[in-house]
Amino acid sequence: MQRRNFLRLTAMSSGLLVLGPGFWRAAYAAPARPGPSPYGAISGSPDAQGLRLPAGFTSRIIARTGQNVPGTNYTWHLAPDGGACFDTGDGGWVYVSNSEIPLLGGVSAIRFDGGGNTVDAYRILSNTSINCAGGPTPWGTWLSCEEWDLGHVWECDPRSPSQGQRRSALGAFTHEAVAVDPVGQRLYLTEDRPDGRFYRFTPSQWPSLGAGRLEAAKLHGNALDGTASFSWVQVSASRSASLQLARFLTTAFNGGEGCWYDSGTVYFTTKGDNRVWAHTPSTGQVELIYDDDLYPDSPLRGVDNITMSRSGDLFVAEDGGDLQLCLITPGPDRTVAPFLQLDGHSGSELTGPAFSPDGRRLYFSSQRGTDGTTGVTFEVSGPFR
Repeated sequence: MQRRNFLRLTAMSSGLLVLGPGFWRAAYAAPARPGPSPYGAISGSPDAQGLRLPAGFTSRIIARTGQNVPGTNYTWHLAPDGGACFDTGDGGWVYVSNSEIPLLGGVSAIRFDGGGNTVDAYRILSNTSINCAGGPTPWGTWLSCEEWDLGHVWECDPRSPSQGQRRSALGAFTHEAVAVDPVGQRLYLTEDRPDGRFYRFTPSQWPSLGAGRLEAAKLHGNALDGTASFSWVQVSASRSASLQLARFLTTAFNGGEGCWYDSGTVYFTTKGDNRVWAHTPSTGQVELIYDDDLYPDSPLRGVDNITMSRSGDLFVAEDGGDLQLCLITPGPDRTVAPFLQLDGHSGSELTGPAFSPDGRRLYFSSQRGTDGTTGVTFEVSGPFR
């Protein structure tokens, strides 16, 4: 039997056969299957910025690699990658963006006023290497992750020009993304290598990230039928857990990518097998909420950076594929559908999706643009639910 058919039958039938449909429906939601978007179909032709959007949405370009951010004297960086938005306390917000290039990476920021007008742009981290994704903290800082063998996590202040601080206790490995659980007072981290691990970090004194315990996950059970859970093994912060003795006690995840916390759940993606996972720290439960092998007509390929809207829709950016930003709806009847598509950027990838604090604007980048070099950062506005 082909793998995707086996997985599909497992996801659809295992809980039903053992516990009956009522219990299974109440206790576990099946992985997302292709379905209609809550925003309707995307347009058949691109707008002036090269985006195919649902009806009612508009776009603009807010920055291009090598050019001054409009209205400022700041030159936008190469290879824009992971990003997030931060409230500035005066009605405005800041969008931060990593630069995924060797040696001269770092993080840039664009500041907006309450009307969405650009008022400033500046650097918040310099002289780091291959800054890929990262994650925001509840206390308003940006954690920028270096994606190389001995890469670190850097904590940055997004609200003014500055230089971030290295947080060595979070490990030295091929970092991708990080999510912060303010209830459990822990951080969760992905590692972008075929034998990468999924980590959690417990600060010695919350919320300081200067010291603490780093652990890697061991997966037990079947993540397709709701029986899976994590246990945790302490590891050294000096190098990847895949290179320590702990590799025999922990589980490899194939190319860890985006990571996001929301309402008691940590979501993360693995690009090697094109999956989206959900972990509930309070119970230890682990679910697969998306696997492209289950449905051959699924639109989502090359899972990468993720973020969540106010409605609980999980937005997943594609690295490659047809360059779509897809969404996975919440609830027991999860569906996956395209939200937008980028035309003319075939050698690029979508990166850094993030919503403004009011949830009305979505930011993201085409990392290499139409020419393979010039990154483009977009804003999409419209009736987000």
